[in-house]
Amino acid sequence: MSFDVLATAAKIGLWLGILLNVTPVMAWVERRGSALIQDRPGPNRLGPFGIFQSLADGVKFLFKETFPPAGADRLLYLLAPVLSLVPALTTYVVIPFGPTLEIRGHQVPLIVAPADTGVLLLLGLASLGVYSLIMAGYSSNNKFSLMGAIRASAQMISYELALTLAVVAVLLPAGSLRLDDVVSYQQGPLWLGILPRWNVFPQLVGFMVFLIAAFAETNRLPFDLPEAESELVAGYHTEYGGMRFAMFFMGEYMAMAALAALGATLYFGGWSLPGIDLSGWGGAALGLGVLLFKIGLFMWFFVWVRWSFPRFRYDQLMRLGWKVLLPVAIANLIAVAAMTLAGWL
Repeated sequence: MSFDVLATAAKIGLWLGILLNVTPVMAWVERRGSALIQDRPGPNRLGPFGIFQSLADGVKFLFKETFPPAGADRLLYLLAPVLSLVPALTTYVVIPFGPTLEIRGHQVPLIVAPADTGVLLLLGLASLGVYSLIMAGYSSNNKFSLMGAIRASAQMISYELALTLAVVAVLLPAGSLRLDDVVSYQQGPLWLGILPRWNVFPQLVGFMVFLIAAFAETNRLPFDLPEAESELVAGYHTEYGGMRFAMFFMGEYMAMAALAALGATLYFGGWSLPGIDLSGWGGAALGLGVLLFKIGLFMWFFVWVRWSFPRFRYDQLMRLGWKVLLPVAIANLIAVAAMTLAGWL
């Protein structure tokens, strides 16, 4: 087996290990966070501060019997939960998580797939997630599930446009579709001599568009209309239980982590730190820790917003996407293009 294959397998294994632990960790953070925000105890029985509650939930999901609906389209019903994991487990391949290492004379970039079309590949893979929701809602033979699937498809299409335009605006100054080039661009001299050269400062409007669209893309409150319990019971996954429901659960948290990693890479310098040389093995380990810390801050923000803001009405959600975010994203793209041509970025 060649060195390049072994290096790629090691990088895939590292990311898979991180992603598979996102759901149990975030399930605990979500519960403890909501309890902290709403002044409730939260999980406090299994282990210190209830840290083993997620493990107990996993065991419960594993052994819980599931009952497919009698009138369900069985093939699509069984395929939908599996498909929900595919985008979440593949979008990470273009996220850089450290500097290039030299190992036995080989240059090893700390990115699984250093493709020239990196961002396009990520956005293309992420857009596949809506198919699993449509399949789940349609195949369940449940009107509430079908309504949730229709909402999910309309919502993702609406907000994907604004999110993509915000991403394109970041790529213009870097002059590349590769996310490692975007990170390198943000390692330049400080803005005004004091601020990191992170894109969040000159493109604050674009970052806000990206952040709001990321909430809608992951169906998180206040954009969880596809799953609204008070209206649709649980939406597209109403008829799912056991590990099949757990797959949707895992897919949602992994999608949050993927968009958090994309946001940290595009707007906050990714794995880099301003003014600090992160080279060699020590720098690679620190760079991975820095990226995970930034992802963790994004994930905590997801939790804070969920337990602090009420859900939008559906007409408000669609109006925000088409009449506010999309025009703002277009204006931001034009402004960034003009500043790039003028040499200001």
